[in-house]
Amino acid sequence: MDFDLRKVRYFVAVADLLHFGQAASALHIAQPVLSRQIRSLEQDIGLELLVRNRRSVALTAASVLDDARGLLATAQAARHRMYRAAGGEAHLTVGFGWGMTVTGIIDAFAVYRPDVTVDVRQLAAGSEAEALLRGAVDVAFVRMPVAEAGLALIPLGSEGLVAALPTGHRLAGAVELLKRGPGRGAAAAAGRGRAYRSGAASLVQAASGAGPVEEELELVARGRGLTLLPRSAAAFYTRPGIHYVPVLDVPPREICLAHAATDRSELTRSFVRAAEATGWPGARRPALT
Repeated sequence: MDFDLRKVRYFVAVADLLHFGQAASALHIAQPVLSRQIRSLEQDIGLELLVRNRRSVALTAASVLDDARGLLATAQAARHRMYRAAGGEAHLTVGFGWGMTVTGIIDAFAVYRPDVTVDVRQLAAGSEAEALLRGAVDVAFVRMPVAEAGLALIPLGSEGLVAALPTGHRLAGAVELLKRGPGRGAAAAAGRGRAYRSGAASLVQAASGAGPVEEELELVARGRGLTLLPRSAAAFYTRPGIHYVPVLDVPPREICLAHAATDRSELTRSFVRAAEATGWPGARRPALT
């Protein structure tokens, strides 16, 4: 029996999310098209894969999803083998978020696999899972939390937040800050990663990555507010007029390497090994279990 792997990939997306609308959005196709493709796959194999009604979607059997993931992983591994056998050079596309420096891990991977060409692609905040599930990137470095359905997540460490202050701010010379306490220091920058503009009640997205970080830092440098950033992003966005101070009482954010759960290729496993061996720069490493 011949399988259309595209239909299988569509099925896995729906099975992971158990929602046709969300799966269609992640795959960048219209929901009616996705529904037709799933029905077509069911007709091809002569089995009902999903039980759906207006309120819910359920798998007919969990083993069906495992088989589909295995089929995709086998096909991907076969593509890599054939490409290498034909004398081609293997490729890996690595996604990363704003303010991330991934050169060290990629350099370490090059020691493991000097035969692989690595491309990098910056991803918008919140788009990491979508990019992985539709195959736009093979692996991605993510700051948690992210939508985890359909992904394998490998913890690399955790990092705290820092407050970005104008150099003339009364707290710019502090060694560390506490977020708690209304109107005091970093308390103005609510711990959800937003910037506070002095003299106004305006909250502007910043440290979440959803807003233009460069614009927010320009406001900070001009003395018009402060913002919170992950520690690694602060190292990336160094500039005159801004001083960074660690914020103590905000839980650290976990950094993970993510890839599609269906991806069991040796190429991806090699990158995971390199990332685990190297760790996230400057982060606290995950505890051994």
